[in-house]
Amino acid sequence: MSAPFRVAFSGDFRRADGSFAYPMIDLSPLTADPRIEVSFVAPVEGRMRAEDLAGHDALVLLAPRFDRASIPRDGRLALVARLGVGYDTVEVPALTEAGIALVTTPDGVRRPVAVSIVTFLLALSQHLLVKDRLTRLGPEGWAQRARFMGLGLVGRTFGQLGLGNIGAEVIRLLAPFGMRLIAHDPFVDAAAAAALGVTMVDEETLFRDSDFLSISVPLSPATHHFVNARRLALMRPTSFLINTARGPVVDERALVAALREGRIAGAGLDVFEVEPSPADNPLFAMPNVIVAPHALCWTDQCFAGNGAVDVAACLAVMRGEVPKGLLNREVSDHPEFLGRLARNAALYSAARRE
Repeated sequence: MSAPFRVAFSGDFRRADGSFAYPMIDLSPLTADPRIEVSFVAPVEGRMRAEDLAGHDALVLLAPRFDRASIPRDGRLALVARLGVGYDTVEVPALTEAGIALVTTPDGVRRPVAVSIVTFLLALSQHLLVKDRLTRLGPEGWAQRARFMGLGLVGRTFGQLGLGNIGAEVIRLLAPFGMRLIAHDPFVDAAAAAALGVTMVDEETLFRDSDFLSISVPLSPATHHFVNARRLALMRPTSFLINTARGPVVDERALVAALREGRIAGAGLDVFEVEPSPADNPLFAMPNVIVAPHALCWTDQCFAGNGAVDVAACLAVMRGEVPKGLLNREVSDHPEFLGRLARNAALYSAARRE
């Protein structure tokens, strides 16, 4: 029997007791195949190490960083499959240069992240956490309930920064709410937006007119601190900001100042500039801010769907096929990547199952 096809999972897929942390992910297509060997490789100081990944054909990656120094020298690794849509923790050019494919799971996060945005919208508009605290105070708290009147959504303006995979899904979910829907995205044309029932506007109009402004853009040099003091100043004192994308898209200091000075009404944040965010983050002491630990979209269905995509990518590479959802598309012509696929097809084709 030929050497096994080796799939590594980053160590954060496993609990301290050694058990699999996310049992909703079906690993049986890998573990039930005698040609495949599955292992867990722990990061060191938050980064995957090359020496620990030597001898592996694929890596399924959750939170750790993967950079140029993570690439094993034996030339065997063909795939990094990121569980999730973000890839700012991965040095993509280094992968491409080495002929290693990178896939993400946009289909698996589209609905869960969109639902988390709607969750923030509803919780903020109804002052949900404040009312929860008032209720727990007993009669004294109940007596204060008129001070926290919620905002009806019909006719309010929902602004979406980024109208891609997730942003478009949010718009679809909000269609029955009776809101005015606007968006800013230089890569989406007006006709495509109109088909979703959303009006495309310039960035200043988006910040100025939105009662609720949601961020759904990837982190890049162009989007780092895109939501800064100048743009926050365009928002109204009655407006709310929602960020489920990446923390550094928002200048957190500027956001804290805007909230403290009452220049915006509140925020729903699933992501932060530093993660894990320290307990003394001033945002955590603000009653008009709802926070989550970059996990609001984490549901059984989210992880099951994302896991299925990554498992399928590993199996495709083992069969010698280019996986679906390839992010660095130019790698599909890279001679080293093609050589790995050819090797895998020869070793692990269905006809050679033993």
